[in-house]
Amino acid sequence: MIKKVAGPLVIAEGMRDANMFDVVRVSNQRLIGEIIEMHGDEASVQVYEETSGLGPGEPVESMGVPMSVELGPGLIASIYDGIQRPLDDIMKVTGGNSLKRGVEVPSLKRDLKWEFVPVAKVGDEVEEGDILGTVQETIVVQQKIMVPPGVKGTIKEIKAGSFTVEETVAVLSTPNGDKELTMMQKWPVRKGRPYVKKLPPRMPLVTGQRVIDTFFPIAKGGVAAVPGPFGSGKTVIQHQLAKWAEADIVVYIGCGERGNEMTDVLNEFPELKDPKTGESLMERTVLIANTSDMPVAAREASIYTGITIAEYFRDMGYSVALMADSTSRWAEALREMSGRLEEMPGEEGYPAYLASRLAQFYERAGHVISLGKDKREGALSVIGAVSPPGGDISEPVSQATLRIVKVFWGLDSALAYKRHFPAINWLNSYSLYVQDMEGWFNEKVAEDWMNDRQRMMSLLQEEAELDEIVKMVGMDALSPSDRLKMEAARSIREDFLHQNSFHEIDTYTSLRKQYLMMKLVLAYYDGAVEALKKEAPLRELINLNVRERIGRYKYTHEDQIEEEYEKIMNELHTEIANTFGKEDF
Repeated sequence: MIKKVAGPLVIAEGMRDANMFDVVRVSNQRLIGEIIEMHGDEASVQVYEETSGLGPGEPVESMGVPMSVELGPGLIASIYDGIQRPLDDIMKVTGGNSLKRGVEVPSLKRDLKWEFVPVAKVGDEVEEGDILGTVQETIVVQQKIMVPPGVKGTIKEIKAGSFTVEETVAVLSTPNGDKELTMMQKWPVRKGRPYVKKLPPRMPLVTGQRVIDTFFPIAKGGVAAVPGPFGSGKTVIQHQLAKWAEADIVVYIGCGERGNEMTDVLNEFPELKDPKTGESLMERTVLIANTSDMPVAAREASIYTGITIAEYFRDMGYSVALMADSTSRWAEALREMSGRLEEMPGEEGYPAYLASRLAQFYERAGHVISLGKDKREGALSVIGAVSPPGGDISEPVSQATLRIVKVFWGLDSALAYKRHFPAINWLNSYSLYVQDMEGWFNEKVAEDWMNDRQRMMSLLQEEAELDEIVKMVGMDALSPSDRLKMEAARSIREDFLHQNSFHEIDTYTSLRKQYLMMKLVLAYYDGAVEALKKEAPLRELINLNVRERIGRYKYTHEDQIEEEYEKIMNELHTEIANTFGKEDF
């Protein structure tokens, strides 16, 4: 029973038979909580609902199982809170828009029937991860019903037809007797789902965002952090990746973000057309809405809920992209609970185990060979937004994250104020996957992809150095060749890196088009350098008419990029040749 209540933390006594991380029901209102610390028969319970009004003496009941999620048909297109309660069903039960305490609603709908199509047959020997059958969950996603981890045997019976998630679809003969299997599995959220082998990062998660794909790519199964101050575009970038990244399934976790941002997601995603299928983006999306006005403790669970659902789809052989917005709010929940437990604080009051908890979360990403005899390959890529106060990335959450992740997309408020989006600073961002994926880019896109990328990066770095000189003594102090470098870098910034997420064409750029855009910018620079050597006037080279066409090439439809590229190249050669009067340039 309850001994003491301190905000979201409840101290309960008489809990000797309970275990760490067991789910408990607190008080007669049956509020849901989780045991996070035990001393003898006293348990510290993290309550995921509002605890006001609770008092000593009220009952606390352990459910005997760890915090788990239900996995099966019905996940896709669902909107859950941080502990996998379906918000639409809660609204029906409570009859209003407010979350009421103690509501018990199953995560997967029990009354819906799903058409189960068996692929295994009676007499087959199956092991954990093998596919028993499929369910067409949405127009886009076919869910594979797998043998749960830790189970193997011979199929004694398997059915076809319409079933709910609780009805038996197969019976296995195992050494311990017959085992009935349903379409639903349960899995503890704090434990990563097993796999056979983790593969090295060899291919990119193509996002269609030029600054990401060309300069700072993330691998399939990779991890990235997007730190940045308020208003620099973290949420916009995550929305863009959710819409356009080459992922079969998207899991979006709104962890402690403002309610209006989550409302934008809920309103926008159903209306967005998936570019691959033409259907609504929600047909392959799971949303976890845990906004800043919901109980703080539930933020901590929301991250684990989301990544467990993502692992489940990864095990089917899908490529999954998980967006966590933001891990700073999750860390704040850790800090609050740590303070309530009176633990020794670390830097800035965060718990000393902050870095290890972050590492446990991010290491669940990866490109893996899943369980099962068919050796399916699945990938889970994790992109975590970090919201450091005032944009100061020297604070503990940002630093702990940067020690773990391989990709850092540093958002810059100065770029955001200049209306340069995505506001990823190209001078301090990095991707440690670039070398691993060099062979893939050179083979699949163009053999000089990495060479051209490096040349553009060098021009931007040289521009930053020259910019310091310009600030001190003015543009006129630069030599003509340095002026050209500044112009080429400006073209890279404005024509290549700047991308309009609201423009129907510019919002997504294929790798082929990115390559041709690089070629155009570098062709202008190389041609202008050659013309300058032959004493062509600098002013004319800077003011070439073709530069406007190069700048507008990003608005060219994907069907016309090759034809338009040839036209611009021809025009470029002609105009540069005319600057020094030679047609044979």
